[in-house]
Amino acid sequence: MGKKGKREKKGKGAEKTAAKMERKVSRRAKKEEEDLEALIAEFQSLDAKKTQVIETSCPPPSPRLNGSLSAHPEKDELILFGGEYFNGQKTYLYNELYVYNIRKNSWSKVEIPNPPPRRCAHQAAVVPTAGGQLWVFGGEFASPNGEQFYHYKDLWVLHLATKTWEQIKASGSPSGRSGHRMVACKRQLIIFGGFHESARDYIYYNDVYAFNLDSFTWSKLAPSGIGPAPRSGCQMATSPEGSIIIYGGYSKQRIKKDVDKGTLHTDMFLLKTEGAGKEEEKWAWSRLNPSGVKPTPRSGFSVAIGPNNRSLLFGGVHDEEEEESIEGDFFNDIYFYDMGKNRWFPGQLKGPKSEKRKRRRGRQAEAEGAEDEEMEKQHPQGPVEIVKEVVAEDGTVMTIKQVISGPAEEKETSESEEEGEDGALGQQVEPCPRSNAMLAVKHGVLYVYGGMFEVGDRQFTLSDLYSIDLHKMEEWKVLVEMDPKAQEWLEESESDEEDDGVEGAEGGEEEEESSEEESEDEEGEEQHPSVQPDEKHADYLARTEQYWIKLARSNMGPDAKEKKVVKVAHAMAKTFYEDSV
Repeated sequence: MGKKGKREKKGKGAEKTAAKMERKVSRRAKKEEEDLEALIAEFQSLDAKKTQVIETSCPPPSPRLNGSLSAHPEKDELILFGGEYFNGQKTYLYNELYVYNIRKNSWSKVEIPNPPPRRCAHQAAVVPTAGGQLWVFGGEFASPNGEQFYHYKDLWVLHLATKTWEQIKASGSPSGRSGHRMVACKRQLIIFGGFHESARDYIYYNDVYAFNLDSFTWSKLAPSGIGPAPRSGCQMATSPEGSIIIYGGYSKQRIKKDVDKGTLHTDMFLLKTEGAGKEEEKWAWSRLNPSGVKPTPRSGFSVAIGPNNRSLLFGGVHDEEEEESIEGDFFNDIYFYDMGKNRWFPGQLKGPKSEKRKRRRGRQAEAEGAEDEEMEKQHPQGPVEIVKEVVAEDGTVMTIKQVISGPAEEKETSESEEEGEDGALGQQVEPCPRSNAMLAVKHGVLYVYGGMFEVGDRQFTLSDLYSIDLHKMEEWKVLVEMDPKAQEWLEESESDEEDDGVEGAEGGEEEEESSEEESEDEEGEEQHPSVQPDEKHADYLARTEQYWIKLARSNMGPDAKEKKVVKVAHAMAKTFYEDSV
């Protein structure tokens, strides 16, 4: 058998194995998702009480990661949707919509009837149609202990002009997933990769789907050539010509029982159409070998499209797996990929210009310039890695690697005195190293919101907002500050570890939204049994159990087993009780 025949046979074998694994994961995940579907329906019933659009000024959104930040196509606004937050004991999921006004540096919360269910790790893409549309696909909903997941396969569009959500139901969509990537390409949404996870199994994807924005139909693409291996969290960008770039990502595979091996991908691919103008577009994969300085291996990085035909990558984490622990090196650097030149290069801050330096003239300037040139030869410009150690409250030492732009050390000691109060450069402000932040670019300015980093077993979730002009690359600006040390962290209790019952993921602002739901419940006591002041959870459950069982049965259908109905009802009651108190 020739090489080509072997490759084809191997490829078909891999496809069969992947299909078998997908069926296996799907069967095991189905039970988990049935448990969570009722809880999602309960949250949606709360959202359904909203009947009109309400836009109110508000403080910056609470800390979160794995949401989406998108630039409005017509206004100087950024749109934040969804995300998650973990406080050490519980996971909170969001479906709130926030709008950031760039000119006023202010936030507003927009409550729109019938929004998508709470989620994180989804994808959002903006198109300029009819005053602007924000398209959202997929993502996940998780139980508070982070051990059970529901993966969405729904598609939604937010009509920005009318402030209305619409769910688009069309057959042939991708399977439920999170960590995938989606871009708008011409008049299509292109989706690649992602993963689906249950309590015991998982599967990573490398399939490609297209959603036609004119006919509202899905199609699964079958590109020729050898494409990327299955992965999630990669970089996906479109070129002006309509080609698609894929870089990096993460996947893991089981090497033996209860032992997984993670892979940080650093390869790069091009997906482009062949035979333009024909009735049916044909796509093809090809491998890219870019020049320049590629990003160091990492996962959890964030991506955006910058000016001058360049895509960019920010932050991320490199986990060093040891026998009993994982140590993460977090980043706050920027890398650009020039799609026209097929070249990577690190983004280096130039620093703000000094008027005194502009006025330097004469022989002294020439001499100092020559000295600078000599110094640059001895110490070439380039990214500099700074290693910091952060000590947590429990004494755990966490190493954070921070990559900054080339040395801006005192090039001229004589000049530092000369500039004095006027021009001495202080320490440059920049976002702390992080992963899973949310990025958006508007008018050539990059905005970075939120994300997380870890110190030992503790996770710090961020709500700060930074910006940098990508044309000038002079300095970061702080738009919203945050002190991570002030964030509450709850140690996991033994009761939480022993609790095997299904709990509904919390949602919304821990304090703000629970108070909203409480006030709504007071208005309609017949529909929702309210929580009385100082009432214990056991007393509340005893008083309202039949209501929650009835609600659970109506959501789960008449064929659901009574034991499971009661289990879900108790979880729903517990969730509502905790939200209310």
